[in-house]
Amino acid sequence: MDSKQIKEKALLLGFSSCGIIPAEPFHEYKKALDERIKTFPESENIYASLYDLVNPPADGKSIIVCISGYSHYKVPESMAKYVGKFYLFDVRLQYAEEFRARAEFMAYLKNTGIGILKGGVPDRWAVAKAGLGKFGRNNFIFTDEHGSYIYIHTWIVDKVLDYDPICEDVLHPQCKEGCLACVRACPTNTLCDSLTMNRGKCIPHMSNDTTSLPDNITMEQMGIWLYGCDACQDICPINAKKLTSSSDFPLLTQYEEYMKPENVLEMSEKTYLDVVNPRFWYIGEGGLWLWKCNALRVMINDGNEKYHSLIKKYSTHDDLRIRKVAEWGCTKLKL
Repeated sequence: MDSKQIKEKALLLGFSSCGIIPAEPFHEYKKALDERIKTFPESENIYASLYDLVNPPADGKSIIVCISGYSHYKVPESMAKYVGKFYLFDVRLQYAEEFRARAEFMAYLKNTGIGILKGGVPDRWAVAKAGLGKFGRNNFIFTDEHGSYIYIHTWIVDKVLDYDPICEDVLHPQCKEGCLACVRACPTNTLCDSLTMNRGKCIPHMSNDTTSLPDNITMEQMGIWLYGCDACQDICPINAKKLTSSSDFPLLTQYEEYMKPENVLEMSEKTYLDVVNPRFWYIGEGGLWLWKCNALRVMINDGNEKYHSLIKKYSTHDDLRIRKVAEWGCTKLKL
C-alpha cells in the first residue's frame, strides 16, 4: 500500500485533500505553548494539557491528515448570529456525510493492514507541515478552497509511508503584515498581532467552561454569541466569498426553534437531555445551567425590550449562577 493510493481513496470518499507526514515531535507547537503560557499565565491550566499532543505515540510511524470543508453549507438565518458555523456543521455527528467518509476511510486503512493508534496531534500544525493549508493571523488554518471553514481529521498509524515534503513556510501569503482585521474584530481582545491568543478569553472556550462564569465586563464583550464565535473568521479577507451556501446540513433546521435564546432559557431538563444535548453536546449533560446563563447574556447584550420580562424573572432564580447573570442584566438595562 503506497501513499498515492491512500490519498486517492481519501479524495474518492469526499475529503478535500490528504497529506502524510512522519510521526515526529511537533517542536514548533511546544514552543508556541511555552510562549503562550509565558504571555498569558492566567490561562496556563488550559495550555498545559495540550503538551500531550507534542509527542506522537512511540509506535507511531506516520500521520495521515485529511480536510473536510464546511463552506458549502447554508447557515439558517435564525442561528447565524448565535452559534459558530463549526458547531452548526459538526462533522462528528453520526448522520453527517463527513462522519461516514471518516468511518469508511478508517475501515479502508484497517483492511489494508494499517493500524490506527490512540492519541492525538496538534491538528493545525499537522496540516501546515503537510502543506495542505497555512496559518492566518487569527491562528486558524486556511485552504484555497474553503478558507478557514474546515474540519481537520488526523490519524496516527503504525506503518512507514511515503511522505510529503515538510512545509516550513506556514503563514498564509494573503495574510498581510499590516492586516489586523481579525485582531480588531475579536470581541474579547484574545487575538494578538504575533499570531498568538489568550485561549482563556476566547468566546468558544468561555461559553463552554462550566468551572466559572466570565466577569461582567467580559460578558458584555461576548455579545450575542450563544455558543462559539465566528468574528475573526467572517471578517478575514481570505475568507471573502468562501461561503457558498449551496447545500443543507442534515437535520439542522429542526433545531432553529430550540436554539432561540428565549427558548434555551426556558428549556426543561428533559428537552435538553432528549433533544438539544445529543445534537449540541459540547457543554455536556449537566450543563443546562450554563446554556441558560449564555442565553441570558445574549438577551441582555441584545437589548431588545421583548426580553426584559424574562431577564427580570430569572433575577430571582434558585440557581445562584443563573441569578447572578440575570441580576447583572437588570443593573445594565436598569430594569
